Formats: sequence, structure tokens, C-alpha cells
Amino acid sequence: MAVYLICYALSYLLARQHVYMLSGLVLITAALWLYWRDYRASRDLIHLRGLFCLAFVGGQGVSCFKLSRLQTDWAGETWLCFLLAVLAFWLAFEAVQRMASRKRECGSREHGSRNSNPNHFPAAGATGAFCGSSKRILVCMAGITGVSALAFVFEAVKLGFIPMFSYGVPHAYSYFHVSGVHYFTVSCVLVPSLFVLYLFSRAEGAGESGGRPFRKPEGHSGEKSERRGTGTAAPDRGLILAAAVTGISILIPLLCVSRFQLILAVGMAVFTFISVRRTFRLKYLLILCALMVPAYLALTVLRSHSVSYLNGIFEMKNPHTPIFVTQPYMYIANNYDNFNCLVEQLGSHSMGLRMLFPVWALTGLKFLNPSLVSFPIFVTKEELTTVTLIYDAYYDFGMLGILLFGLLTGAVCALLYRLRTRASNPVCHVIYAQIAMYMALAFFTTWFSNPSTWFYLAVTAAAYWFVGHGLPYFGRDM
Repeated sequence: MAVYLICYALSYLLARQHVYMLSGLVLITAALWLYWRDYRASRDLIHLRGLFCLAFVGGQGVSCFKLSRLQTDWAGETWLCFLLAVLAFWLAFEAVQRMASRKRECGSREHGSRNSNPNHFPAAGATGAFCGSSKRILVCMAGITGVSALAFVFEAVKLGFIPMFSYGVPHAYSYFHVSGVHYFTVSCVLVPSLFVLYLFSRAEGAGESGGRPFRKPEGHSGEKSERRGTGTAAPDRGLILAAAVTGISILIPLLCVSRFQLILAVGMAVFTFISVRRTFRLKYLLILCALMVPAYLALTVLRSHSVSYLNGIFEMKNPHTPIFVTQPYMYIANNYDNFNCLVEQLGSHSMGLRMLFPVWALTGLKFLNPSLVSFPIFVTKEELTTVTLIYDAYYDFGMLGILLFGLLTGAVCALLYRLRTRASNPVCHVIYAQIAMYMALAFFTTWFSNPSTWFYLAVTAAAYWFVGHGLPYFGRDM
């Protein structure tokens, strides 16, 4: 943390002298250091505090480059808010982690346990958490995909269009929303993560060790994999169904031309894999990028976002900056400038109403009393509405809100990180992967005052209950 504080002070001084590039590089270095520190201690690629620091501090460093004419020098209070958010999160996480470690060490001494490593995390499959759960996971996948597909069809019929086939309408996805129904449509983003669990559960059920689902066990034979007497492989109905519903769940974001939903679905699946295996080979990352980049570019074209259209919005100081640099840069950098607009322009705080938006939305109270949600959004440009994780916390209570939000979020993330080490239900990895994605995209939006976030968590909690305590006749593997 000392390294971060020194770098932050240096970055602030450099920004005040308009040495923007160096100011940003210093903060990016601090972000990498904070992430590396947590990774070195835990050997966990998706350590929640490490991801938050990498994304939030690193994103601030990227924003410090000031490559767009929309970006201005931040107010001193803005700099202080960003510092306070990181300090509160980091210290709360550290405090909870140390308390849990001391409790574990005391318990280890009392029971004579030899394993007192606070970062101990059992290998996938070591505890048998996946054993006998594959059919329940498959039922969850099929159920979520079925409801999502029906909701998508309902929206398409009611609204009279499908965004993918509405070429020439730049904001077609923004109009593709039926209140209350769209939450079910986008719940399909959870299915790829459940597919990862399904593969692991099948592997463990087949007698694999170490949770390696992608290698056929040596000497494996039998009625399920071969037709007796013919030597011809029999179709695996469970795997075929799982792959089919996963394909449908990925197709829905494509039809909605939602790049964000596609990234969320794939990202959570990758994080679920890492949460179980604790490793992710470079070749997998390269393959994933090779598949995701063309899909992202295709969705950009289908959204009718031409290069000239995007350059006109982003207003880069160098008009010759390639669009593949401009677009990700602005989706990260401008969010911090939007927060600065909030600090400079906000007249009065909303006293909790902004962060309670999921309550007003999911209960329908926003329709009965529109004043509950009628707050202006302060941004640099009308089209650029993404904000940072702490935007609503400041909107509600100012710097006190950021302090409380950082402390609460850091403590909860530390508890979740510890609970995962003792998880007996495989769906716990999906819950962890969701929070990890929110931390990895902390620069993007106010995740915890977004109704979709809580809807996803509710659906995952239902899957968690079903896999762990569901109906008994789903006990046999498929």
C-alpha cells in the first residue's frame, strides 16, 4: 500500500503539471504492483482485491493520459475520492482477511492441524464437491436457457424487431427492452459458467482426478461411451444437450447485438474455470481472443457504429488514432471524467435513493412513484453514459458514501474469498466468478446499484440451492 500511496501522490503532482502520459503510467505501475502483491501471496489469478485494484487504479491511470478533448483536469475532490475508494476497499479486505487467518490459526492449534496456510485452496475435485451434481447443473442450464429464450421471443414479438436485423439503427439494443421481461432475457449469460461446472462434474463423476474435464480417462469404456460389440461411440445426450443450451445462451446476446452481455457471459465462464482449476493456460487465452475479437467487431458493425460515427463521439485529440485503440480507451477513460462531472456539478446528494434503484426497479415502485428515480446523470457527453463503480455512492452521500461503500464492498469480498475455500457446492464458483467480473470491470459501471446484477445473483442463488438441496429425483448423473 505504501508503494501505491507514493505513486498516487506522484501521479497527482504530474497531472497538475500537465505531464499526463507519465502521470498515467505511474498509476498503471501502481495498479500492476497491487495486483501482483495479492497474486504472489495467494497464487490466485482472480483474487478479488487484486482485480479491483488492477481495474480501478489501472483504469484511472489510463484516464490520466487525457487523449480526448472531452477530458479535463480533475478537481482535487475527485482525486481524493478515487484514493479513498481504494484505501477503504483495500484496508477492509485486509482487516477481514487477517481476522479470518487468526481464527483459522487458533482453530488449527486447538485441533492439532498441520495445515494453517490461510491461502490454502483445495484443488478442483479434491473435496468431491462436483460428485453427483452434473444432472442438477444441466437442469439449471436448460431451465435458465428456456426462460431466457421465451423472454427474448416475447420481446421480439411485442417490440416488432430483432436488433441484429435492424441495420442502420445505432441504438437498437437500447430500445429492445420490455420492463421486467428483459431481466429474464439476459439471464442467459449465466449458462456458459454453468457449462464449465457441468464439464467438471462429469469429469469427477467419471473418476478423473484433480478436476481435469477435458481429457478422456485412460481405459474408460462402457455402455455410456461405446455401443457394446460394435466399437461405435454412442451419442452422449447429456453433453449434447449442455452444448446446445450453451450455444443458444450465447446466440441471444448476439441477436441482441449486446457486446457487453457477450463479454460478461464469456468472462464469467473463464473466471469460473479459473476459480475451479486456479490456472488458465496462455493457449486458452489466445484461442478465446481469436474467437472474441471477430465477434466484437461484427457486433459493432451490426450496431451501425461506423468509424466516423465513433470518432465523432469520442473526439480524440489525434484524429488518426486507430478505432481499435480509441474505443476501448474511451470505454475506460471517460468513466472517470464522468465522475469528475458529478463532483463538479452535483447540487445535492440523493441520500440513498440512487443505490436503492434495484429495489425501485425490481418491485415496480419506480412506475408508481417516478420521483424515486428521476435524478439527472452528469456525464461529459450524452452518448457516453458509463461510469465508475463508486458513482452512485458519491451521488448518495458524497465522500462519506464512498468510504462506507469501499469498506462494505471490501469486507464482503474478503468473506466471499474465504468462503470459497470451504465451498461444498460447485455453484459457489459461479457466484465468485460474478463478483470477480464486477471487480475486473470496476471502471465500467455501478454494478451494485444495477438491478440486473441482483437479478443474476438471485438466479445463481436459486441454482445454488437446487444443486445443493434440490429435488431428490434429480440425483442421478446424466
